[in-house]
Amino acid sequence: MLFDLGQLVMTRGVAIRQEEEPYFGRHVMAALLRYMEGDWGEMDYGDKKMNDMAIGPNPERIFAAYEHPHRPEWKIWMITEADRSATTILFPDEY
Repeated sequence: MLFDLGQLVMTRGVAIRQEEEPYFGRHVMAALLRYMEGDWGEMDYGDKKMNDMAIGPNPERIFAAYEHPHRPEWKIWMITEADRSATTILFPDEY
């Protein structure tokens, strides 16, 4: 793992979807594993570079987006606070 996630939390919407659709839970876990390894998902080049810098000696907020190839409504975001106190998994419309 490249950085501390802090407390891992998810929004109510993500939690409910995970309970209702187990396959969605696998998507979340796969995205989280990618995130912890520094794969920022479907972000543009500039945002990926900002995340790479954010895990350096001057920590900043980290933001990534992950789309499911067959279920566009399953797009999720992951946000880790600059102080590394928490990482939140959410749907874009919950921001």
